[in-house]
Amino acid sequence: MPRLAGIDIPGNKRAVIALTYIYGIGRHTSQAILKAAGIDESIRAEKLTDGQIAQLREVIESTYKVEGDLRREVQQNIKLLKDLGTYRGQRHIRKLPCHGQRTHTNARTAKGRKRVPIAGKKTAPGPK
Repeated sequence: MPRLAGIDIPGNKRAVIALTYIYGIGRHTSQAILKAAGIDESIRAEKLTDGQIAQLREVIESTYKVEGDLRREVQQNIKLLKDLGTYRGQRHIRKLPCHGQRTHTNARTAKGRKRVPIAGKKTAPGPK
């Protein structure tokens, strides 16, 4: 099980998928990293040599902001929005969606509410 950016990536998966276990790396970025390192996408992560892992580590550290640094930056951005009192900051403070989603019927998870059954309502019979 190789270790990159402080994360143990799963060895039984293809390298292009295994890299997506690192926060801040998706499929597209994973493909770009492997191409820059000159590694085949279809190789399993457990089959990577120490040299290839070192190449991946070098490409990731020199080009991309991942894991702790990225998480810290995102949290600082949210804190700035809260401190400035912007609309998005207020939504973050209230733990509500801040990207324009509707909250009248949805957003139960964000609001922390359970479903409330309507008393006396019967379900319609299904097709036979």
